[in-house]
Amino acid sequence: MPPASTSSRAGKKAEAAPPDQRPGGLPDAGSRRDRGARLLSWYDRHRRVLPWRAAPGERADPYRVWLSEIMLQQTTVATVGPYFQEFLRRWPTVLDLAAADLDDVLRAWAGLGYYARARNLHRCAVAVARDHGGRFPDTEAELRHLPGIGDYTAAAVAAIAFDRPAAAVDGNVERVLARVFRVEEPLPAAKPRLRALAGALVPEARAGDHTQALFDLGATICTPRRPRCILCPWQPDCAASAAGVQEDLPRKAAKAEKPTRRGTAFLLCDGDGAVLLRRRPETGLLGGMMEVPSTDWTGTVPGADAVRAAAPLPGIGWRPVPGTVRHTFTHFHLELEVLAGRVPQPAPSVPGAVWVPRAGLEAEALPTVMRKVLRHALAADAAGPDGDGLAGDGLAGDGLDEDEGADG
Repeated sequence: MPPASTSSRAGKKAEAAPPDQRPGGLPDAGSRRDRGARLLSWYDRHRRVLPWRAAPGERADPYRVWLSEIMLQQTTVATVGPYFQEFLRRWPTVLDLAAADLDDVLRAWAGLGYYARARNLHRCAVAVARDHGGRFPDTEAELRHLPGIGDYTAAAVAAIAFDRPAAAVDGNVERVLARVFRVEEPLPAAKPRLRALAGALVPEARAGDHTQALFDLGATICTPRRPRCILCPWQPDCAASAAGVQEDLPRKAAKAEKPTRRGTAFLLCDGDGAVLLRRRPETGLLGGMMEVPSTDWTGTVPGADAVRAAAPLPGIGWRPVPGTVRHTFTHFHLELEVLAGRVPQPAPSVPGAVWVPRAGLEAEALPTVMRKVLRHALAADAAGPDGDGLAGDGLAGDGLDEDEGADG
């Protein structure tokens, strides 16, 4: 058996690989059956227990499978768990979710990031209720017609919920296959070959278990760093392990450096401590979420004229809040300076904005970046020489510092 190396061995000559491990080769029927049997045997012993996963021998719930797959996009299992449970508590069926108000869905989603997913989640639930009688279609082709469902999600739901022989290829699966078949071409160019390999390996029976087994193998054994090759059911066939290059794969093309955008945010409070919030446009980055007013986010620090034009009310004695709020989106970094101001009671009406009591902030659909702004500004407000003890901002410390994607 080849040694289970966890690092590349410079200068080591790789042993000749079987034909189905050479570039361009696909596994033959015998190899597929053997690999599939070993993978499923391993899965039956070591499968993860997850809140959306059916117990052995039970039929998967398509609603739970779909909900979990949408939530897990770009988000870790550990982060998703509590959100998944809360969604099920509030909306136990797709019909319940379809009947929900979109604002409630966005509020419940706040902190998961990539907010286009939440809007598409609601649109999809409405479509399933309206066009399919509350039952998810059971084929990849039909699933792809639903809002927010692409090739990956359609394959995952078809395989896991309906046991269709579909190949769902996520990052875990890409890593496993790139190593087993020693695919040297970097991602994303290697994606078509990896999808072809995944499709060739899907068995006719237990397709859903096969899919989840690959997910688990990549998440627990064939990890990005220090893979535990000696425990892997596919280690005897792994071309990368045989060559000692498993940690080098999959290769990835160099990414362009993210640009930095800058802006100024305005924290405006009334005499009772309520905060002025407005809703972002429904489409584009953080669409439909709530925010404090701000300038546009551009590549340069906004000048005095831009700040004056973006201020929600004229004649406010704005004071700068010490420090900078930093956040990272999928395609850019953001740096925000914060200006704080107060208006006396009764607070004036501001077109397109609402006054939200401090205790009600947690219930608002605030993206992570805006929660950072509020925590930063309200903490400084309470700590300052004229602080009014308003540190109890109603924003739970909920670990919402993960990146959020541009979803326009």
